[in-house]
Amino acid sequence: MDVVLYMRYSSDRQTEQSIEGQDRVCSEFCKREGYNIVYKYIDRATSAFKDTDKRLEFNRMIKDSEKHQFEAVIVYKLDRFARNRYDAATCKAKLKKNGVRVISATEQISDSPEGVILEAVLEGMAEFYSMELSQKITRGMEESAHKANSVGGVVPLGYKIEGKKYVVDEVTAPIVKEAFERYAAGETVTEICTLFNSRGYRTATKKRFNKNSFNRMFRNERYIGVYKYKDIRIEGGVPQIIDKATFEKVQRMLKQNGEAPARGKAKTEYLLAQKIFCGHCGAPMLGECGRSATGRVYHYYSCGNRKKHGSCNKKPLQKEWIELEVVKEAMKLLTPERIEELADMAVKQNREDIENNKAIPAIRAEIKDIETRYKNLFKLAEMGSQSDMLFERLKELEDQKNDAEKRLKYEMSQFIVLDKEMVLWWLNKFTDGDYEDPKYRKFIIDMFINSVTVWDDPDGYKITTVYNLSKDRSRTVRLSGCGSSDLSNHCPPLQYNPNTIIVYDSFLIYTFISYVK
Repeated sequence: MDVVLYMRYSSDRQTEQSIEGQDRVCSEFCKREGYNIVYKYIDRATSAFKDTDKRLEFNRMIKDSEKHQFEAVIVYKLDRFARNRYDAATCKAKLKKNGVRVISATEQISDSPEGVILEAVLEGMAEFYSMELSQKITRGMEESAHKANSVGGVVPLGYKIEGKKYVVDEVTAPIVKEAFERYAAGETVTEICTLFNSRGYRTATKKRFNKNSFNRMFRNERYIGVYKYKDIRIEGGVPQIIDKATFEKVQRMLKQNGEAPARGKAKTEYLLAQKIFCGHCGAPMLGECGRSATGRVYHYYSCGNRKKHGSCNKKPLQKEWIELEVVKEAMKLLTPERIEELADMAVKQNREDIENNKAIPAIRAEIKDIETRYKNLFKLAEMGSQSDMLFERLKELEDQKNDAEKRLKYEMSQFIVLDKEMVLWWLNKFTDGDYEDPKYRKFIIDMFINSVTVWDDPDGYKITTVYNLSKDRSRTVRLSGCGSSDLSNHCPPLQYNPNTIIVYDSFLIYTFISYVK
């Protein structure tokens, strides 16, 4: 796995590990785990709590994750990443969206069960409300689309927007016409690109032309008057710039010349990555894919030691099969009593996070002290002691209190204060969830599942799942059927063994908990 190191050193705490020390520990950790370090990001003398914007290397790392050149960020300790839970959740969500995880080199436990539940609740609720807002926005955009109005985004070269409608841009439309005519006459995209750039022409985003610029342009039906938005298609919805005969000729030539834009391959997300382990040797099971003789692609989890060293005989597991079974088993725990427990855990951790914040208790104490001094001075005024100095001092205290209350309001705004009823309402929305919905499965795994260990059995598999709960923390079940990813065979639908064994073990977190957005 390709990884990067992120190291930070704060000048206000001279006892912290130096950059060199963090580098040594992180590098040794990567060597033990077989990780390949591709880059090191270092921020010196910056705080993780309030100065995220000032951590230039940190922000560059988040941005670089979009390039998909590394799969994990290794930190000395998780507090090197961020001390604020909400800041950490946001940044980790950005990384996870790009397929990147955060791993501590010195900590096996990333957080308490309560903390994991809180993270999942906060991020899941944020996603829920974001989806609600997105649906409302989508409905509004679809209404606009039915009227052939602009719904935002880059306006294609040759058009401009007036009164929400597409109209021909007399300045840039000739560039589009010339491009189509030259290509239809036999000129190559490279020749047209070179010519247009030499003339100083620019794309709709004011950039120099390249090959992809013309691939997008030549396939845009808007130029023949077709308005398109998702499934909405309106002939004559926009002014026509290119005649249909020329457009169709260009399509035939594009197909003949093989200049269609490359289509990106869909990236498969392995929901149990970093959480599923081989019961035979203890190694993490890694997400893999393979192709059968018929050309069909299969996704599965394979023991890391079997893959790297051939030292384990654990059979690979079909991805969809094991993820679905883990979610089904977890959903048995989502009883009304368990939902109450989860809500209590989330709210309790939320309150502790707020109260343990250094700034909030200090500001509250400051406000209380100001109020005490104000009352004492006010009593003097009531007793008849009047002087300009006294009233000036009262005014100063009022101003100080107002300033402190503003600071308290700002600090509190950095946290989401959870109400138990709100959390209960939200968690209950998942009791009738659809197992087949990838987003639903992802949420359940990220919230409930701490680790999954799988052993091969003669008649199936033994699976031990550790949950992020304070009660019934571990279950071991035996499942009959076939979860093997042997690419030459298809497994029949899994049936539960009537002799299922359920065992309650002591709680042990030994895997990194990922975050969801």
